[in-house]
Amino acid sequence: MSYGPAEFRSATNVSRETLENFVVWHDLLAEANKATNLVGRSTMDDFWRRHALDGFQLIDHAPQDGLRWLDFGAGAGIPGLALALAMKDRGLSGSELVMVESVGKKARFVQTTIAATGAPARMENCRVEAMDRSRKFDVITARAVASLDKLLWYGYPLLKSDGLCLFPKGQRYRQELTDANKYWTFDVDVRPSLTSGDGVILHFSSVRPRKGNRHA
Repeated sequence: MSYGPAEFRSATNVSRETLENFVVWHDLLAEANKATNLVGRSTMDDFWRRHALDGFQLIDHAPQDGLRWLDFGAGAGIPGLALALAMKDRGLSGSELVMVESVGKKARFVQTTIAATGAPARMENCRVEAMDRSRKFDVITARAVASLDKLLWYGYPLLKSDGLCLFPKGQRYRQELTDANKYWTFDVDVRPSLTSGDGVILHFSSVRPRKGNRHA
C-alpha cells in the first residue's frame, strides 16, 4: 500500500501548513535529485515514510522545549529538516537545531530548503570533527552515517554531560552495541521505530570513553 502525504499527516497530526512545508521539501528534493545524487533515487518513491516520518518521529523521543540539537552528516536534511519542521509544528520556539554536512551540494540544498520552508534550523557546511568542542548540545542525532562506535566518537566531544544521543539503526544494532561497548560506557534504551519492523531508535545517555579511548 502506498504511503503518501495523507498517511503522513494521519500518523503525525501535523497542521496543514506543516504538511505543505513537507511537500515543498519533497518537491525541491525530487527536482534537485534529477541533476545530482542527494539521496538514493529509489528512496524518493517512499519519501513520506522513509525520510519524512523517519525523521519526524525523533521529536517524540526528546519533546521538551529549549533544547540544543545537533544533526551531523545531515545529507539532504534527513533527519534534521524533518525534526526542524516538527519543532515548528509543535511550537518549540525555544529549541535550536544545527545541521552539519561536509558535502557542499547537500549543504546548499538544505540551506535552500530552510529558506523555502522557514524551518527553524541552521546548516553548517563542515565536518563534524572540525566543530569547536566548546559548543555543547543537549541532543545529538545522525542517521546512516557510521557504526555506533564512530557515531559516539564524533558526537561525544559536543555532547553535554547529561546529554542524549538518538541514533536510528537497523537489525544489526545488537552487534554494533557490542562493538561500541569495547570503547565506551553508556546507558542505552532501545525503542521501536515507527517506520521499520526491524528498526530501532537507540537512546544513549551517560556516555563516557573507556580507558585507552583517545577521548578519555
